[in-house]
Amino acid sequence: MPDTKRPPLIIRGVTKRFTVGDDEIEALSRIDVTIDAGQFVCLIGASGCGKSTLLRIVAGFDEPTSGDVFSQGKQITGPGSDRGMVFQDYALFPWMTVRDNIVFGPRQRKPPKAEIDDIASEYLKMVGLERFADRYPSQLSGGMKQRVAIARVLANNASTLLMDEPFGALDALTREQLQHELFQIWSRTGVTVIFVTHSVEEAVLLADRVLVMSAGPGRIANDIRIELPRPRDVSSPEFNAVRRDVARRLTSHLAPRALETESQPT
Repeated sequence: MPDTKRPPLIIRGVTKRFTVGDDEIEALSRIDVTIDAGQFVCLIGASGCGKSTLLRIVAGFDEPTSGDVFSQGKQITGPGSDRGMVFQDYALFPWMTVRDNIVFGPRQRKPPKAEIDDIASEYLKMVGLERFADRYPSQLSGGMKQRVAIARVLANNASTLLMDEPFGALDALTREQLQHELFQIWSRTGVTVIFVTHSVEEAVLLADRVLVMSAGPGRIANDIRIELPRPRDVSSPEFNAVRRDVARRLTSHLAPRALETESQPT
């Protein structure tokens, strides 16, 4: 659901090279992508194709060797509150309660306490954790931790949610539930989502658009629009036809450099 009132996220001519010993490895080669505000985009590709590297550049954690990335009409030169990252390992502050983790970003701006309380209540409710507000991460299940991580990003007014295989470590039932909840959150908030996954089914289930990356160096090999109506039924013939098409495009370029790219950053 593109938002024409907000500028798109623009990745223009991005390359990334790493030095490993005496060798220089090209992880990304001239990535050019424009993502409309409010789109849900999945990045998919083999390990070593540069998915996570590209995500970290958009987050501002890494700098491209060449090229530029623009968010909200401004060039990205480092991390910013307009972008928030959700990792597979949650990256929560273990000494903080659920509530304090969620409002960590807003609290840095030193708003009135009543505003902090309102933000905490809004996002605790959004992710269904009102009853767990005073618990610590060690007292939560994996699915609950991931809900906290998502709420923490959104509470900081991020317009772009960057997700690096966020459900990869969860059991199948929890993963399915969180996929549904993420879709509901995205529908309500209009946030732009860039979601890295190894699962073709997950990509087709969630995305407006699937970017298939090839490796050695990482490139956008295919840009596939997913036009299936929502909610999507993974057992329907239409869904499985699209899934097979995405899988075919993915596997068409996996084998040639599999061994060579195993040592590259993901």
